Amino acid sequence: MGSILGSGSEIFTFEELHFFDHVLPSVSSSGKLSRSEAMALAAQLCSIQASDWLTPQDPKLFAQEAQAIALSADDEPIAPARLFENFLNFKSQQHHKVIPCEQTPQNVFHIKELLELYPNCRIINMVRDPRDVLLSQKYKWRIRFLGASNIPLFETFRAWSNYHSTIISLLWNLAIQAAACFKDHPRVKTVRFEDLVLDPESVTKNVCEFAGVTFSPQMLNVSQGEGGVSSHKKISSSARGIDPSVVSKWEKGGLLNSEVHICQSITHKNMVEHGYLSAPITRLNKCLSVSLFILLPFKLSLALLLNLNRVGNLRETVKKRFSARRHA
Repeated sequence: MGSILGSGSEIFTFEELHFFDHVLPSVSSSGKLSRSEAMALAAQLCSIQASDWLTPQDPKLFAQEAQAIALSADDEPIAPARLFENFLNFKSQQHHKVIPCEQTPQNVFHIKELLELYPNCRIINMVRDPRDVLLSQKYKWRIRFLGASNIPLFETFRAWSNYHSTIISLLWNLAIQAAACFKDHPRVKTVRFEDLVLDPESVTKNVCEFAGVTFSPQMLNVSQGEGGVSSHKKISSSARGIDPSVVSKWEKGGLLNSEVHICQSITHKNMVEHGYLSAPITRLNKCLSVSLFILLPFKLSLALLLNLNRVGNLRETVKKRFSARRHA
C-alpha cells in the first residue's frame, strides 16, 4: 500500500521509521527538546530514512539537513512529535511531494495518539490473513541469504527467534484488536491485503478518495519486492505490478498443519470478523500441535532478550500493546 500511494504525484512514502515504538522512548523525557536535542533527533531520523532502521547511516552525515529541520520550528523548545512532523514534511518536499506516508506496522498501537497529535492525518490499517502472516514471519530469517546482505547476522537470528506460531498469532490478535475500536472513525480505514491484491484498481481508488489524493493508473505499476527479495524467493528488479499469487500462499505449503491449527484456534474470532475461513484440521494434527508448545518458553524468552533494545521501556511497551484496543 505504501508503494502504491508513493507511486502517485502527491504522496512520499517513507521507510519504516519506528518513531513512536523505538525512537521516541529514547529521547528527552521532559516533553520538550532543546535545539541541540531537536537537531540530534532530526539527524537520527534522516539516517534511518537514508538506509533503514536496522542499519542506519551515521547521523553526523545529516547535520545540515537536521539543522534545517530543527530551525523550521516556530517555537523552541519543541515537542518530539512536532519535530517528527517537521521532518516528514521536509523530506516530502525534498522529493517534490506534499503528503508524507509513514508505514511502520507498529503504528497500529498508536492510533489514538496519532489522531490526537495530527488532526489532519489519515490512517490506513492493513489486515492480512494471519496464516500468510505466519508463513512470512516463519521464513523472514532467510531474507539475508536470498540477497539482502545488508541485514546483519544478529537481525537474522533475531527474526528466527521471534517466530513461533503462538507468538505471531497472539501479536496478530493484538494488532487487530488495537484497530478494532477505531473501525467507525472517519479518519481510519481498514483494508484487507487480499482485496487490494485481487482488485487493486477499485481498492486503490477507494483509498485515494479516503486520503484526498488523485488516483492514477501508474500507482499500480509498483515493484513486486522491496529490496529485491521476500522471505521466500529472490525477485527480479524488473518484476512490476500486483502479484495475485501472494494471496493464500500458506495453502501451497510452508506451514505445518499443527501451526495452522494453533493460529486458527487463537485468531478464530478475529478471522471471522475479517472474512477469513478456517481450514479443516485432522485430530492427529491437533494433537501434534501440543508438541509445538514445548519450544514456546524457550523462543519467548529468547525473543524478549533479543528485542530489549528495540522496545525502549519494556513495561510501557507491553502496557501499550494490551491497552491500545481499549482506547477509543
